[in-house]
Amino acid sequence: MALAGTLACISMALPARELQIGVVFDPADSRYDRTRLEKNYPGQPLGRPKAGAALAIAESEFSLAQADLKVSLIDVAADNIEDAHAKIEALAKKGVMHFLLDLPGSAVEQLSKAAQPGSALLFNVSASDPALRRAACHAQLFHTLPDESMRADAIAQFLVTRKWSKVLLLAGTSPADQVMLAAAQGAIKRYGLKPVASKSFKLSNDPRERDMANVALLTAGIDSDVVWVVDSDGEFARDVPYRTVLPRPVVGSAGLVAEGWHSSWERNGAPQLNRRFRKAENRVMAAEDWAAWMATKAIIEVALKLPDASRHRAALRSQELVLDGFKGARLSFRPWDQQLRQPVFLAHGGIGGGIAGIAPFDGFLHPKNNLDTLGADEKESSCRLGDAPGATGQTQTGAKK
Repeated sequence: MALAGTLACISMALPARELQIGVVFDPADSRYDRTRLEKNYPGQPLGRPKAGAALAIAESEFSLAQADLKVSLIDVAADNIEDAHAKIEALAKKGVMHFLLDLPGSAVEQLSKAAQPGSALLFNVSASDPALRRAACHAQLFHTLPDESMRADAIAQFLVTRKWSKVLLLAGTSPADQVMLAAAQGAIKRYGLKPVASKSFKLSNDPRERDMANVALLTAGIDSDVVWVVDSDGEFARDVPYRTVLPRPVVGSAGLVAEGWHSSWERNGAPQLNRRFRKAENRVMAAEDWAAWMATKAIIEVALKLPDASRHRAALRSQELVLDGFKGARLSFRPWDQQLRQPVFLAHGGIGGGIAGIAPFDGFLHPKNNLDTLGADEKESSCRLGDAPGATGQTQTGAKK
């Protein structure tokens, strides 16, 4: 008994294990400009997603205490890619092996390209570029935010269920708009919808270009079941509903919007999560906040089971790992591109609005997992991340074609 008591005292005296998670961000990121955030455009960030990561740690307090594991966040402010890479490398040498990337898609791509096989794991929580999950994917890079293809597929599935097959596309001309447009066109083709017309819009102070932002002119003479607006900025899209010549529903970047999270979801424990986030941050939880929350939960889940960080990538990729994202489905990472499988909400009315449905919808089936009807399936994706730690976005030798 005395020996047992001594061992217990020694165990209690041992320092807790520490797990530090870096949050990489650009202080000048235009997505979080104050005036932009105040506009609350649908489908746009409402604040920096680090708040979601902090909430995930707070929620795990009991489990972490039981396991003598201390988890904390480290701010990694970087003005450029070289600075970000140097800071990640320096922290990795000190044992920090998990990083949340709150950066635009181009920065995420460059950082992941510089990552060495077996090095720190990177979690993309705020870039929705499909290329990051395809040609630019990387073995060290995971994604918890739905990409534009997943969001577009969710909208297309909804349109099929409503039998709204004729689509008028209104798209911006910026590079980000073109990425979203390609996703929308891919979803329209994939689900057998009919694009009756595609028109470009442009917001400009030039009087000669005023008509390019006139919704009535853009929609005149075109009979469609629905207007799909593609606007990465959100300013033009905001004014499309109720301004079309014919009374038609609007989807895409306004009207009915596909979102990774929405504050109006009232099932599967979501109200409690939304209340906790609102209490902590004095605002509603957006998709990027949820993505950071989910990534942190996933890291904690594997860290509680496996102290050795070198085993975490395999654990995250294992189909035996099932995560609860409060969306009513069993979530897991796709092995071919390391995108988190997840349902997508179809929401309307912005903050405080409602939810018209959640994709995948009934009738959209997949041989293995119905969640894989959203986004690039394994056979469609150019990404093949095999078990080898050096796998990249290129198809690996011997990979399933």
